[in-house]
Amino acid sequence: MAVAHGPVGRDAIVTSFVATTVCAPRTALPKAKPIEALRAEPPIDTTSFAILRRRAVLEGCKWDPQVGDVATLSPFPLVMKSSVWDMLAAQAEKLAAEAIAAEEEIAQRPDLLSVLGLPRALLRLLAEPMPLSPSAGRVMRFDFHNTTEGWRISEVNSDVPGGFTEASFFTSLVAEHFPDLRTAGCPADMWARTLAEAAGRYGIVALLSASGYMEDHQVIAFLATKLRENGRQAFLTKPEQITWRDGVAHLNTSWYRGPLDVIVRFYQGEWLSRLPEICGWRNLYRGGRTQIANPGLAVVSESKRFPLVWEELSTPLPAWRALLPETRAPRSAPWAHDEGWLLKTALCNTGDTVCIRELVTPREWFRACLAVRLRPGNWVAQKRFESAPVLTPVGPRHVCVGVYTVNGRSAGAYTRLSPRPIIDFAAVDVALLLEDDD
Repeated sequence: MAVAHGPVGRDAIVTSFVATTVCAPRTALPKAKPIEALRAEPPIDTTSFAILRRRAVLEGCKWDPQVGDVATLSPFPLVMKSSVWDMLAAQAEKLAAEAIAAEEEIAQRPDLLSVLGLPRALLRLLAEPMPLSPSAGRVMRFDFHNTTEGWRISEVNSDVPGGFTEASFFTSLVAEHFPDLRTAGCPADMWARTLAEAAGRYGIVALLSASGYMEDHQVIAFLATKLRENGRQAFLTKPEQITWRDGVAHLNTSWYRGPLDVIVRFYQGEWLSRLPEICGWRNLYRGGRTQIANPGLAVVSESKRFPLVWEELSTPLPAWRALLPETRAPRSAPWAHDEGWLLKTALCNTGDTVCIRELVTPREWFRACLAVRLRPGNWVAQKRFESAPVLTPVGPRHVCVGVYTVNGRSAGAYTRLSPRPIIDFAAVDVALLLEDDD
C-alpha cells in the first residue's frame, strides 16, 4: 500500500523533506499545485449516497465499506484534468515496461535475487533454471502522490494489486451523479477481457485466494462476475483444490473437476512460500504450463528492495529513477538520526510496516529499530517527500492515485484519501473523475 512520505506538524498539515532521485538526475516532470492537480466536488446527497453504498455492497462486492467507526467510501469524488491523467497514465506505462524488463533480467541473476529480501523458499525457487510459468493478463498498480516537487510514486503493487471493486464499480456509480465528468477507465473490465481472451472461447478460470481474507475474497468474487459476463467459467478456489499433472493445473472440487486454462493468483508470494510443497504452489512460478495472472516473477518489482539492484542492471530505468524517492539499504542511510527518512519492510503490505518516527509511539519506533538492526536485509530506508494535501468537504486530505496497467496499458485508477500522510488500510476510497482542460 502507498505511503505519502511526510510528517505532521502542530500548525500545518505537512512539513517534510523533499525526495531525491536514485542513482540518476531526476527527469523534469510537470509540477502541479494541489488546486491545479486535484479538486473535490460537493458530496452526493445523503439519501442517494445510501442507495449507492448499498449497491456497492450488494452488486459490487464491496463488503468492507467501514473500518471500525470510519466509513471507507467517500460521498464526494475528486476531479482531475484530462491532461494530468494522460501524463500519469503515460508514466505508469513506462514504469510497467521498465519493471517487466528488469524482472526478466533479474530472474537470470541469482546474486541479485538474494538482495530483494524474499523468503528463502521463494528465493531458492526463483533461482532455479527451470522455465518460468507463462503469464496472462499482467496487472500492476503504481501509487502516485502529488508533492511539492510534482508527481512521485511511493511504490508499485505488482504481485497482488487490489482495489478493483472500488476503482471500477464504485467509481462508475459515483460518476452517474456527475454527468459532466467521466471515469479514468474500468480496470476490472479491462483485466477481465484480457483474461477471457487468454482463456480461450470455452476457457476455465480459477481465482485463487487465501481463506479468511475478506478484502481479497471480494476482489476475486467481483472479477469472477466480470469473467462470467465475458462468457467464461470462473471458480473461486484455494491452493489445496488445485492439482498439477505434467505442469497443467486441474481443479478438483465438487462443482468442477478438470483442467484450467488460467489461474488468477490473488495470493501473495510470501504467503504461498509458507505452504507445503504438496500444494504444487511452485508451479505458479516455474515449471508450470498453465497461464498465471499475476506471474510469480512479479514479486521481484513488488519488493521494496528492488531499487537496490538497479546499478547492477543493463536495463535502463529512467522513469523509475525519476519518480521513486531515493531508496537505500538501512546500513547506508542516516535514518536513525535524520527524520527525512522512513523505514519499511521489503514486502510491506497495506502500509503495515511503514515506520515514520514522529508518527509512531516510542515503543513502536524502538521495535522497528531493533528489527532493522537484527535483520537489515528485510528492510529499506526511503527518502520522504512532501505530500500536497487537497482541500475537501471534510478538510485537507492526502491523496494517493493508484494507476493500473494491464499488459502494459493504463486501465484506470484506485484513489484513496487520508488525514495523515500515510495511506494505509484505514484510508478512504474515493472516486476519481476526469474533466476536460479549459
